[in-house]
Amino acid sequence: MKTMVPNGLNRKNLGDLGERLAEGYLTAEGYQILCRKYRTKIGEIDLIVMNDDCLVFVEVKTRRTKSYGEGFEAVNYKKQHTLRRVADQYLTYEKQQGKPDMSMRFDVVDVFIQGETPAINHIKNAF
Repeated sequence: MKTMVPNGLNRKNLGDLGERLAEGYLTAEGYQILCRKYRTKIGEIDLIVMNDDCLVFVEVKTRRTKSYGEGFEAVNYKKQHTLRRVADQYLTYEKQQGKPDMSMRFDVVDVFIQGETPAINHIKNAF
């Protein structure tokens, strides 16, 4: 996937770009996007998608440099705990709407943007 990355992006815009690239990647891989930026008082899940019969909660981490490590390394225990709590809220809401229980997992999509071609690392069942 080739993209022109504007210089001088702030952190929010860089994160938004990474989420759009991750969404494009997942769509191309056959995932169905259900929700973008699901927010609660507890936190946010970047993408909620379906993969076959599995509900997938996706955290996207975007980096321009690896000087602070890989993006997926930022999904530490505290972040995982928050994502699980937000996912529980989503599942509770879905159950109240009459949707059936289904299998689920947590993925991380690590987007590294350097030059014109971003590198995407999709870690399935990351935690």
